[in-house]
Amino acid sequence: MSQASPIVAFYEGFGSDHRGRMLADILQWDDAHLEQIHDYVQWLFPLPAQSVFNRSAPLLSGDDIEAFKIQSDLRERVEDVLDRMLDFYGFERDDDEKGPVVRKSRDFQVRSRSWLTLRNHNYLRITRILQFLMLINMEPLARAFWRALAELCRYNRGVIGDTTVGYWMNAAGA
Repeated sequence: MSQASPIVAFYEGFGSDHRGRMLADILQWDDAHLEQIHDYVQWLFPLPAQSVFNRSAPLLSGDDIEAFKIQSDLRERVEDVLDRMLDFYGFERDDDEKGPVVRKSRDFQVRSRSWLTLRNHNYLRITRILQFLMLINMEPLARAFWRALAELCRYNRGVIGDTTVGYWMNAAGA
């Protein structure tokens, strides 16, 4: 039996990130921690390309992608992680007869104050989230998040630039 990659071990709950933090611990952080700490996102939403912001984060391999595609426990944890980040941004996820739906939560006005600003670093985080979901075959979630973002963009064009919208569209395969 082969040893789990650092990413899979982290998501399975028995591995830690480069600072010794466990996934369950990060999910318990308050919004201030999620905003102020910058080196966890690459672990929550890993990609095959090296991050310029966290060179200590492992790269998402083909084997990792396959594990996320086929292991239901990993996919459930991805949903938990996504739900926490959606909450941080002021969104919530639900399912209807057509699949997942992401919409503004009651707390959106308060929660969006920390990130819905010009050239905010969270725009890069959102791109990463969308890319990760697409890579691991969770396209319905990525597209549901994109639809909520697209609606937001319609009313915030001066804050969310065309370049950012393009990155999000591309990341979600829209």
